[in-house]
Amino acid sequence: MAKLSIEDLKRIKEREMARMSLREGEHRAKIVVHMGTCGIAAGARKVMEAFLEAVSESGARDVVVTQSGCAGLCNREPMATVEIVEKAPIKYVDLNPEKAKRIFQEHIQGGHVVEEYALGRGSESTAG
Repeated sequence: MAKLSIEDLKRIKEREMARMSLREGEHRAKIVVHMGTCGIAAGARKVMEAFLEAVSESGARDVVVTQSGCAGLCNREPMATVEIVEKAPIKYVDLNPEKAKRIFQEHIQGGHVVEEYALGRGSESTAG
């Protein structure tokens, strides 16, 4: 195995810090991928990867991607909830990586709910 230089370590640190910022910190939007056993079996890991990739590729620093357990609708997995500050959360169902990228582009970046994948809107809002 090759030895790492100080520059290599700095690059690794920067890359990992950027990845961590996708899970923590101040945010305008939060994407929660439901990763219970049923969700994982239905493909939630690939959906999570697609959201993380979309956020990373866009350079967005105000979007957090995280996970939770089962949302209680096993037959509609993979699922994700999108929470935008001061707006009702939207629960998306029957997801795959392509749908996740579309949700990111249209809802997170564009501000338009992708109605055909949305199960419903929550009654609570996330205050900033």
